[in-house]
Amino acid sequence: MTKRSRLWKRIADYKYFYILALPLLLYYFIFEYVPMYGIILAFKEFNYSAGIMGSEWIGLANFTEIFQLNDFRIAFRNTLIIAFGRLLIEFPVPIVVALLLNEVRKASMKKFYQVVYTFPHFLSWVIVSGILINFLGSAGVLNQLLVMIGFEKVNLLVDPSSFRGLLFGSSIWKDMGWGAIIYLAAIASIPPSLYEAASIDGANRFQQMIHVTWPMLKPTIAILLILNVGGMMSSGGGGFDQIFNLYNPAVYEVADILDTYVYRRTFAVGSSYGTSTAISLFKGVINCILLIAANRAVKRIGQEGLV
Repeated sequence: MTKRSRLWKRIADYKYFYILALPLLLYYFIFEYVPMYGIILAFKEFNYSAGIMGSEWIGLANFTEIFQLNDFRIAFRNTLIIAFGRLLIEFPVPIVVALLLNEVRKASMKKFYQVVYTFPHFLSWVIVSGILINFLGSAGVLNQLLVMIGFEKVNLLVDPSSFRGLLFGSSIWKDMGWGAIIYLAAIASIPPSLYEAASIDGANRFQQMIHVTWPMLKPTIAILLILNVGGMMSSGGGGFDQIFNLYNPAVYEVADILDTYVYRRTFAVGSSYGTSTAISLFKGVINCILLIAANRAVKRIGQEGLV
């Protein structure tokens, strides 16, 4: 039997699995891969009448233009600062939450905490931003309380020095419980015999967490770290939904990231689609480089990477 025949036989044997996967494959093909031909706009001067394929090729002119823009450099700097901040400040929080939840002995209390910590994830950033604006805005609850007790108003939403801290804090509150779920699943897969052996050797709960739970969590942490690093420049790393709903012109200098900059440049200012596509392509290349670098770094420290 030839290699091709074996392939078709395998497909026939597992045809129902492929049928189940077909809608998802079609979705990604239609909405993720087909639109990728639009990347060529980064190397063209878009002409509405000629369309994408008929527009004139201009080489790297769009990239030259964006690197000369001061607003682009500010957005690029902010993207890196916010993305690295999320990695250093936000990434460890779900791990800590999962470890602490695992130490809750009473099942009912453990479920209660899980619900409390996970619920904010299901609120959209539109709702969360509305809550923050109503609470922290100039006419919000916080300022009304400050005025009542004789203090001056503060407005964290228009203060560049505090806005990034607000981003990190609100993101942690919203997603720490959801992020802890995968770590709790990894902890649940640890064989109980390891804890029993550690207990027989005299290890207390904290020592069991350090010498049993933590080492068994490392492979999961490594994979999620790679994925987080690989998405640092994307809307997930930069937090487009969060920033777009919270920021304002007063904090553009510290909050405007590449995604929000592209949005404003394309739809608000009415800039060239070519330069906007060039920014997105540049961002994607950086993401790819970071993903490969993170994968290699994780493998060098003895953990399994993605490939």
